[in-house]
Amino acid sequence: MADKPKIVIVGGGFGGIKIAKLFAKENVEVTLIDRHNFHLFQPLLYQVSTSVLSTDEIAYPIRSFFRKAKNFKLFMAKARGVDQERNVVITNHGEISYDYLILAAGATTNFFGMKEVEEHAFGMKTIQEALHIRNHVLHEFERASKPYRTPEDRKKRMTFVVVGGGPTGVEEAGALTELIEIQKKEIHELDFNDVSVKLIEATSRILPMMSEDLQQKAIQVLKDKGVEVMLDTQVVGYDGDVLKLKNGVEIPTTTVIWAAGVRAVDMMANCGAETARDGRVWVEEDLRLKNSVHGNVFAIGDCAAFMHGDMQRPLATVAPVATQQAVVAHKNIMKLIKGDTNLEKFVYKDLGAMATIGRGQAVVNSPHMTGFLAWSAWMLVHLIRLAGAHANFTVAIKWAWNFLSGTRLGRIITNIDLEDKY
Repeated sequence: MADKPKIVIVGGGFGGIKIAKLFAKENVEVTLIDRHNFHLFQPLLYQVSTSVLSTDEIAYPIRSFFRKAKNFKLFMAKARGVDQERNVVITNHGEISYDYLILAAGATTNFFGMKEVEEHAFGMKTIQEALHIRNHVLHEFERASKPYRTPEDRKKRMTFVVVGGGPTGVEEAGALTELIEIQKKEIHELDFNDVSVKLIEATSRILPMMSEDLQQKAIQVLKDKGVEVMLDTQVVGYDGDVLKLKNGVEIPTTTVIWAAGVRAVDMMANCGAETARDGRVWVEEDLRLKNSVHGNVFAIGDCAAFMHGDMQRPLATVAPVATQQAVVAHKNIMKLIKGDTNLEKFVYKDLGAMATIGRGQAVVNSPHMTGFLAWSAWMLVHLIRLAGAHANFTVAIKWAWNFLSGTRLGRIITNIDLEDKY
């Protein structure tokens, strides 16, 4: 009896999990490589960073998806590259051979070459980063409340800057203002006139995937919440104490949350493929790597640059792109296994975009909605996409209670150092 085809998937994000589930139903051997043992629901990381949700509510053990799939294996390791000539993935725990490979390695924060900013600003692509933001923000309130602080130092610690006007930046800025409102009720010794939240965007608009009226609606909601929206403003440096802007303005702050862009993870540069400016690997219409050595390596999701026909730029790094590409890549690999070289071309079906701006406020572009109705739609979509009944139930309860009471019981500082003197 011939060996089953070896399907190897790099990355346990939306695309990687989707295609692994599809192959788990086939007569193949499936190996998923990821440095973590969980699938992360990244769109809700900002809610962990602002004390709304806990980590177990936006993460799900990868093995639990495949409890009944005897042909599935998780290989916990950090992928470092691909040797297409030998058909192996190189990891920090050895090499994994494949017959067909799907790169679904995701993306990381793009600091656009600004090493100083990268060293001192907070990214928000991982659970660890979200927890770091939560701990840091809560710490800063406690530090600022100490009576020996100078007015300048207190104001610097109470200035929170979010860089990037996409959905992540908008959602983070809005959520921060609500966290501040709760702190205001409980930290009586702190003058909250010193507190400010700023949203900085290098271009002339936020939420670029939205229509202009929805963009303006989002800006107005943010301003009503107390966020200072700074458009056409470019960051050029940050040393941990002062944020420097291209226009010469300097903002004293100890908190800069970077949501200004993403790039492919470093390992994509070691896959023997042509890459775009942001490090993503270029793929053909059938989702195989351009100039693939053996024609058996596919890329999907945030690590793949897909641009064909009359498209002006590669598809955005969003979950629907990854999951739709997973379906097509699965079909094409199964065709190749059966000897059929007439592969299907990928056509993206835009499902619209949405962003929440806090309790009871959101914008949705398809269908066109704002306010509470849009917020309800946003909640429903995200609940459906969460993994597991536990997450669905607990998140729904927390969101409902947060809407009614504004309470955020997740304001727990977990990185206390016994030597920390504040």
